[in-house]
Amino acid sequence: MRPELTNILSIRLSPGRSRLMLLFIFCGFLVLVARALYLQGWHNEYKSTKQPWLTYTEKLRANRGKITDRHGVPLAISTTVNTVCAAPKQVFMSKVERTKLAELLQIKTTLLERRLKQKNKGCVYLKRQISPERANKIVALDIPGISFEKEYKRYYPKAELTAHIVGLTDIDEVGQEGLELEYHNWLAAKPGERFVYRDRENNYVDEDLDRFAVPQRGHDLPLALDLRLQNFAFREIKKAVVNNQAKSGSIIVLDAQSGEILALANWPSYNPNNRKTYKPRFARNLAVVDMFEPGSTVKPFNAAAAIEAGYVDPNTEIDIGNGTLKVGSKQITDTHPKRGDLTVSEIIKVSSNVGSAKMAFRMQPEDLWRTFSAVGFGQYPKSGFPGEARGRLREYNKWKKIERATMSYGHGMSVSLLQLARAYTVFTTDGRLLPITFVKRDALPEGKKVLSTTTANAIRAMLEGVTQEGGTGTKARVPGYRVAGKTGTAHKIISGLYSKNNYYSSFVGFAPASHPRLVVAVVVDDPRGNVHYGGEVAGPVFSEVMGKSLRLLGVREDNVEETFTAERKFGQVEG
Repeated sequence: MRPELTNILSIRLSPGRSRLMLLFIFCGFLVLVARALYLQGWHNEYKSTKQPWLTYTEKLRANRGKITDRHGVPLAISTTVNTVCAAPKQVFMSKVERTKLAELLQIKTTLLERRLKQKNKGCVYLKRQISPERANKIVALDIPGISFEKEYKRYYPKAELTAHIVGLTDIDEVGQEGLELEYHNWLAAKPGERFVYRDRENNYVDEDLDRFAVPQRGHDLPLALDLRLQNFAFREIKKAVVNNQAKSGSIIVLDAQSGEILALANWPSYNPNNRKTYKPRFARNLAVVDMFEPGSTVKPFNAAAAIEAGYVDPNTEIDIGNGTLKVGSKQITDTHPKRGDLTVSEIIKVSSNVGSAKMAFRMQPEDLWRTFSAVGFGQYPKSGFPGEARGRLREYNKWKKIERATMSYGHGMSVSLLQLARAYTVFTTDGRLLPITFVKRDALPEGKKVLSTTTANAIRAMLEGVTQEGGTGTKARVPGYRVAGKTGTAHKIISGLYSKNNYYSSFVGFAPASHPRLVVAVVVDDPRGNVHYGGEVAGPVFSEVMGKSLRLLGVREDNVEETFTAERKFGQVEG
């Protein structure tokens, strides 16, 4: 052994320094043990993922409730789709793969690159709600860091046919239009939650089962709508608008005893499944939210007011002179002029403006206003549809004399088609005004008594005369059925003045007249064809929809004489 090593080994420390050195070694050992316990017990990989910045709350989505017609046919459903997600730090792909992925996502490559540069995020959306076919193609690329999240997308099987009733949702299934908006809280699903622990590389580690919340499916909404009748209504109103070169048109079919809305259609319409062509103006439910001057369709209510107040009866004669009446500096004229005396029933049948005005002058303004108000004019119809129109009915104490006259034939006031259709239920229920609804009813409503049974039945008989020979509504007749209704032709207001060449053409009626089953209301905005009168433009639409609907529902005919004549003529042709 070398001498220097022998000297080192022979050195002995003092007892105090030895103890101090031993203490240092022991403390170092304790530090190592404490560190090991910390890493293994309190700060291991599993525990570290429980720090807040590595805890993820993931939503568990559920189905939004279905919207169906009264027979269970789906009108709005939620289908499962895929949303493409990416963990930017884990995504590695070639330039070719990047281009291919952008094509499948239908986004620009620059946008894809911008999203993947968000390295501080554990997960980013690349594209929401893609089709299963495209999702499978993306899976086939086998790109690391790309994953999929299940979502639901709203789909409307009947597209433009029911668009104005059902409405639509946004990409997150939040109601935006129509009944999707009005009943959003009822239809909406309640998402669940799960709390997931991921490491700093966004890898799944574990989840906290104690904090798991189960998702809850939304409620279904069965409508009163009958899709078969809706088909008839949509087809005929579209045809009427196109054939008459009109701006738009609307139609409503009501159950005459329950107030349920069995069909409602507008043209133009839109396809809620194609958001690229969606325009808010096409989404307006014209039959519910738009207003127009109803014209002669309110004359039956003028007659009802006069009968209720005791000033006339159906056979009371009123001198209409030569079909003109001067009120102050204004002159009222009849579109279908008659001369001499006309009974109240005849005034309704031939739609005399002069006769209606003279009838109104026999009453106090309050009498007419009270009846108009009682049948719902100037009030929200409370149908359960968002944005429904209230209409306009000025207080009677503000009416000028000329307004007393014009109100009697539907000028100087405004209504929605829905209000007008509802008002006619007083003639189908012996004087009761029915509450209306888009949602299917389980029982018949009682309604509010606003006219006496005698008056309601008298007006019903007058309205039946409108569709008979000599009346203004002969084109609204339905073979085999007794039809009651009223035509309306009103000048449109443009720039604050009544236009001479722009009209609202309408018809409202019900059938069978003996036991009313359906109320159908039609309005066509600004027909520019060869005709513009309500009986000629809207009457045929009423006839087609009413006839097909009654037969489909199996309603018995009540016009035996007309049926026999039609059958005999048919037999002669065949023979």
